[in-house]
Amino acid sequence: MQNGSDDHLKQLTQQLAALMTENNHSLATAESCTGGWLAKCCTDLPGSSTWFERGFVTYSNEAKHTDLHVPNNTLATFGAVSENTAIAMAEGALINSHASLSVAITGVAGPDGGTASKPVGTVCFAFTTKNKQTTSLTQHFEGNREMVRRQALVTALQGIIKNARDAVNSMG
Repeated sequence: MQNGSDDHLKQLTQQLAALMTENNHSLATAESCTGGWLAKCCTDLPGSSTWFERGFVTYSNEAKHTDLHVPNNTLATFGAVSENTAIAMAEGALINSHASLSVAITGVAGPDGGTASKPVGTVCFAFTTKNKQTTSLTQHFEGNREMVRRQALVTALQGIIKNARDAVNSMG
């Protein structure tokens, strides 16, 4: 597992920035448990305005519904921490922006909030593009709140990088 140190996050973000710039992509983020940290990683880089379009921090279910149009039925049926919700968040971020790619992160960072079926450290991700190639995954991270969030950032950045490469390959 990658360590998620500040240097590692910066390195991944620089790799993402180069790929996004080179291929004229733009990114929108939809974050819950990371509270805007992914958007911060992106905007910490000078020149990020050329590829980072916007970030949504939708911590509550109401925000997920009003800002990203996550259906209330999805939230009620699957919960905020689910791949179904992550997919709706990612697609909502894309629809409500001018970005060509988006990522969503929703999870239980702890120390409270976990359940038997979704223990602390459960984080769901979704990645989508304008041509609706959406993928999702769920990870189970160990550690305290910050460690879970850092691991979520690494997974999100690596997923965006992969999604951006796949988008280029499907177009070319």
